[in-house]
Amino acid sequence: MKIFQIQRPGKLWKQFTSGSINRQILAAAIIVAGFTILVKVVAFFKESIVAWKFGTSDVVDAFLIATVVPNLIVNVISGSLNAAFIPTYIKVQEQEGLKASEELLSGAHLCNLVLLTITTLLIIVAAPLYLPWMTLGFTDEKLALTYKLLYIISPMVILSGIITLVSAVLNAGEQFALAALTPIMAPTVTIILLLSFGQSLGVFALAIGLLVGAILELMLLGFALHRLGKVLRPKWFGLSPSLRQVAKQYSPAMMGSLLMCSTGLVDQSMAAMLPSGSVAALNYANRVSSFPLLLGGTAISTAAIPYLSKMVASSDWRGVHHTLRFYLKLIFLITIPFTGLVVLLSEPIVQILFQRGAFTAQETHLVAQILSAYALQIPFYIALIFVVKLLTSLCLNYILMWGSVLNLLSNIALNYLLMQWIGIPGIALSTSCVICFSFLFLLSAYFRYLGKIYSTSNIDN
Repeated sequence: MKIFQIQRPGKLWKQFTSGSINRQILAAAIIVAGFTILVKVVAFFKESIVAWKFGTSDVVDAFLIATVVPNLIVNVISGSLNAAFIPTYIKVQEQEGLKASEELLSGAHLCNLVLLTITTLLIIVAAPLYLPWMTLGFTDEKLALTYKLLYIISPMVILSGIITLVSAVLNAGEQFALAALTPIMAPTVTIILLLSFGQSLGVFALAIGLLVGAILELMLLGFALHRLGKVLRPKWFGLSPSLRQVAKQYSPAMMGSLLMCSTGLVDQSMAAMLPSGSVAALNYANRVSSFPLLLGGTAISTAAIPYLSKMVASSDWRGVHHTLRFYLKLIFLITIPFTGLVVLLSEPIVQILFQRGAFTAQETHLVAQILSAYALQIPFYIALIFVVKLLTSLCLNYILMWGSVLNLLSNIALNYLLMQWIGIPGIALSTSCVICFSFLFLLSAYFRYLGKIYSTSNIDN
């Protein structure tokens, strides 16, 4: 007679994660998703406090516009560096050893720092040129507040750039947990400042919270990197073939990221043309819809790229294609019913999260409409992120660049048409349409590339 023993959770988890590549990716995604949920819960708590303190007032509009350009630069420079760097870094580490990968990391970090520092100075110096264009509907007082907030937030560009690179190196080493958890620092610090010094600091508590939180996050990640036996120091070892490969991939990745991230700038700027509070209303809805987007997209993309890069490095095309099909089916199976629930329950969700203090029932109704429009992108966005990471692993960043050009142009056109028709919810609906088009375009590009590989293989055989 068999005696069934209950295995320890740790042992079961180890058995699960030591299986196929799909299992390893899923296990890593679960880890990232778990910590991302915790971070987003704290971030939602922060947003509810911001809504309670400020509602959709002018000071919130000013803060959100002040963050647009710094966030854009961080995503463009650092995000593009990771897209170009990580596949090459993993390949060098696998094929050339630890020393070569560390030299590549040091050189990439130096380039990243120089670029981020120059860009930060440009953000500050050029502010009088671009901020008035972004704030056409703002009063002089509201614009002056935006300048002050921008100057406080600007150092975030350098800090966030370093954080992004350190997190990517940890993820490349399959150390996913801490990098997923440390973003909790900024909302936590902001909550403390709002509750303790909210009256005296006002909206400046939001800017200071971002800055202090980023410093604490960088300290924790730096300690984790040190324990992993790696040192992040900017040092030039010359233009090696691997660094040249990173540079070759970086330009189209940066251009694609710039164009893609510009859609957020376009949305915020076009919302500023609408009645007062439109930017804040768009932001509140975006924060709610971004929870499943970041949860699914961040978990899948963070977990997938190290494993996809290894499969590409070993030319395991069958494994790559099998992994893509498996996860696209899984993503749509889970997210389509979830999207329906978000649309159906949009008003109660917004009411529970934000309706208190300065946030009125009328504002709840508006934000719920925007949330419903934003929610339509959820299945396509998470699937899109997986396809983007796959193309990044294949070093096909030029395809992402052309996809981003189409996204930006279609976003501007759809924003204009839909905001004329249904107002501020039209901007959110435009975003959902653009994400759907982008997913279909990039997926078709991948299948064309795969067809070329199979055709070449048949010829070679």
